[in-house]
Amino acid sequence: MLTEAQVQQFETAGYLVVEDVLDARRLAAIKTEYAGLMDRLYADWHAQGRVPDGAGLDYWGKLLAAYRAGCDWFQPMDISLPGDQIFADTPFHFGSAVFDMVTNPRLLDIVGQLIGPEITSNPIQHVRIKPPTTTLRGDEVRAHITATDWHQDRAVALEEADKTDMVTVWLAITDATVENGCLQVAPGKVGMLPHCPKTQTAIADGYVDPARAVPLPVKAGGAVIFHPLTPHASLVNQTDGFRWSFDLRYNVTGQNTGRNHFPDFVARSQAHPETELRDWQVWRDMWHAARSRLAIAPHKPIHRWQADSPACA
Repeated sequence: MLTEAQVQQFETAGYLVVEDVLDARRLAAIKTEYAGLMDRLYADWHAQGRVPDGAGLDYWGKLLAAYRAGCDWFQPMDISLPGDQIFADTPFHFGSAVFDMVTNPRLLDIVGQLIGPEITSNPIQHVRIKPPTTTLRGDEVRAHITATDWHQDRAVALEEADKTDMVTVWLAITDATVENGCLQVAPGKVGMLPHCPKTQTAIADGYVDPARAVPLPVKAGGAVIFHPLTPHASLVNQTDGFRWSFDLRYNVTGQNTGRNHFPDFVARSQAHPETELRDWQVWRDMWHAARSRLAIAPHKPIHRWQADSPACA
């Protein structure tokens, strides 16, 4: 549980670093689940002649070999559908270990202290597996793979969620250090800043002073928790290894998620515990149904910002 001082820091500074949110068992389960997924993906790519034999390569070695070969492991490993065009076979990953992470009681205890006991798992969620910067292709712009520009999490939801009580929980699966590209924050909860479609959706130039940036290293199993109006970004991964984390969001049940065309679920309810989702396969099937529906529907943009706005000129 959080101390009063931690809750107060979140209320004033807009962020909090909490160690040991995921225990060793849950961390190991996530790594095992993703290693199995990587093995299956790599075997398919090898059968297609796209990657070399994976004998002798561990999880990290296969990730790097696949990236260098131009094989996309991000979307098949992500825990969301993409923001661009969705097809009937768009891949994503939902497994028991991921569900156990999202519904981890210690994590929900912390979230409950910040937004109350009625907690919905928000569908704005992603895996982030960041290779060494020296290995990135010159055209790599995906925020989930390269460094992330300054932004507010409120701004990457649609505006109907601007009044929603929400928090972001950034969970470290590997140690996040200054050297391998941990997060950094401009402390405080400011109003909504103008954003522009740059390399990513990012705060317009001149609204964040980089000199105020505070790096937020955290050990594997720990979390950085953000208020949706607190500006943050990530540093560049300057090591020869990967940095791995998950972005999860939670909001007060009954409020708009900001991405209502994607499925949410009740993760905890003090008033109506019978509404809590406890079966990971139901969660997976909800996303399968959303994919089938959205594949034949008109595309719905997930961002509101236009490049021709005055702030982006």
